[in-house]
Order: sequence, then C-alpha cells, then structure tokens
Amino acid sequence: MIRRPNPSLFVALAALVVAACGQQGEATDAAPAAGEGGEVNLYTARHYDADLRLYEMFEEQTGIRINRIEGNADQLIARMEAEGDNSPADVFVTADAGAMWRAQNAGLLQSTSSETLNSRIPANLRAPGGEWYGFSRRARVVAYDSTKVQPEEVDTYEELASPRFRGRLCVRSGDNVYNLSLVGALIEAWGPEKTQQWVEGVVANLARTPEGGDRDQIRAIAAGVCEVALTNSYYYIRLANGDDAGDREVTETVKLAFPSLDGQGSHVNISGGGVAANAPNRDNAVRLLEFLSSPEAQTLVSQYNNEFPASPDVAAPAPVDAYADFTAHPMSVAVYGQNQAQAQSMISAAGWR
Repeated sequence: MIRRPNPSLFVALAALVVAACGQQGEATDAAPAAGEGGEVNLYTARHYDADLRLYEMFEEQTGIRINRIEGNADQLIARMEAEGDNSPADVFVTADAGAMWRAQNAGLLQSTSSETLNSRIPANLRAPGGEWYGFSRRARVVAYDSTKVQPEEVDTYEELASPRFRGRLCVRSGDNVYNLSLVGALIEAWGPEKTQQWVEGVVANLARTPEGGDRDQIRAIAAGVCEVALTNSYYYIRLANGDDAGDREVTETVKLAFPSLDGQGSHVNISGGGVAANAPNRDNAVRLLEFLSSPEAQTLVSQYNNEFPASPDVAAPAPVDAYADFTAHPMSVAVYGQNQAQAQSMISAAGWR
C-alpha cells in the first residue's frame, strides 16, 4: 500500500498529475485490489515524500498497483540474493551508481531495451547494457567557509588534499558509498598512483575523525571545526532553503563550490533503478522505469528532493535552478562501481575511517 505524503506536498504537486486511469479508493490497512494493469513489486532504498507522490501518480495513471519494500541498498541486495530465482522483486531503486553496480554485479538486474529510456537518459548516466538508469543527478562538491577560503582555493578536487588545508577538512566515513564513488572516479581519471596520494592527503588534512552525514560536515564548518568539507549538492540546497532558520543562517557564510576534475567539470552521481533479474511483472517494471524517467517525474524529484534532473532537456526547477549552472564531468557513472574495490582498498590503507 502506498502511504500518502503530507497534504501540502500533495496540493503543491497537483499540477503535475495527468488524468487518472481509475477512481482511487480510500487508503486502508489492507492491501488494495490490483488495478486493471496488475501490479509491480518495488524494492527501494529511497524514502522521500516526493518519491511516494510519484508512486501515487503512477498508480493513478496506469492502474498498476505498486507493492513497496524498503531498506537500505545493501539490505535489499542481500534480500534479493537470498530470495534467488523466486524473488518477487520487479524493480530495484537506490541512490548512487556504485550501489546500482553492486546489484548488477551480483546478477540481480537484467538488461532493459527501451527506446523511451535510452532517449531520455544520457548514455553516461546509465549502465551500458541497460541494467539500470539514472533518473536524477547529484554533484559531490565542496562546502567552504567564505570568510576564510577563497573560491579559487577550492576549484579543483586536488586542492582538498593540499597542505593548504592541513587539519581543516571535514568528511564523512571513507566507506560511505558517496566517497567510494568519488574515489572510483578519480581512479578512472588519474590512475591509482595519483589517487592514492590524494586519499592520503585527505586523511592528512582531517580536522577530526570522520563522523556524521554530509549536513553534519556543513554545520561543522559554520561551528569553526573545519574550513572545507565534501558534500553532495542537495544536502547544502536543503539547508539553504529549509524551514530551519539556523540551517539557513549556516549557508550565509558557508558557500558551495563546484570543483573541476581535470578541467572537465564536477563529479556527478545518480539515483536510479533497474529491472530485477527474475521480475515476475517485467512489462510493468519497464513501465515504472519509463515513468520515473519522464519530465514530470524528474521535475518533481528535483523540486522536492533538490537533486538535478538527469535529462539535459528537463530544466531544473526552483530552488535547484540557482545551483544548476555548473559543468558536469562527462565520465560514465558506470565506472564508479567497477573501481569500487580498488577505491575501498586505497581508503582503508590510508586510514580513512
């Protein structure tokens, strides 16, 4: 059963809803009857109100009931592996291309041939074989104290590991998939020797033992713990545009920089999904992925979750549009997972806990 988000979100998104395929009944504790279109079983590691509204829209438009199972990416992957050929999973959705690759590498996803998906999602934001597609983007960039750091001091990733920031850098744990994917991208761009040196430089520059999430790193800058930090772009945008006055005040002095990787743009990652290897409702699974790639869906996720649309043809809505004028590195996000084991080895060897 799809639970409904808060009423204000429902009203704000009403303009995006197209004609429903059937009359929806009131939500109850019992599972609703499948619509004319049948059902689709969704295993998702994303837990946002905007996503819930998307699923409601899909049900309204298609009559296909979504049965949703939630967990983090590793939990869902383990569950699908344990279920084996009898897994009821139709669609797997998660954040980060590295996590998508883990599911693909475990043989849990199948290739999807869809002209709709291929036309809407750029080639570098999907698996080459069609096992998964990115529907939104986030940039892994730098937050900095604008009273102590000049923008040109954080306009490349190399600078985070320079002696300039010795004891002045905050990051979350090294085994977090966001950091693993960034290091995987650096391996692809620079090779292992330079990347290992960069990882060691990051560890040497730590202002404290890694702790907390990306928002905690941003707040630590405002508290004077550090001067620079790695963060996903949407965390900063949420602080800058949220209801908490204290967080908005943080972003008055803490600013966001989009460093360049080898002069080709900032490192970007995706949230995405793929069809499960043993999907019992394959056609409905493809329909759900195609829906998630639609301009309406990309716009909704961007507006309410502060990620960037995946498609270059979909304009970023407010408040994300204020941060959307940056160059994204054209590297295929599929390489992040392929380099993940090597990235983890480097991180562990350097003592990035």
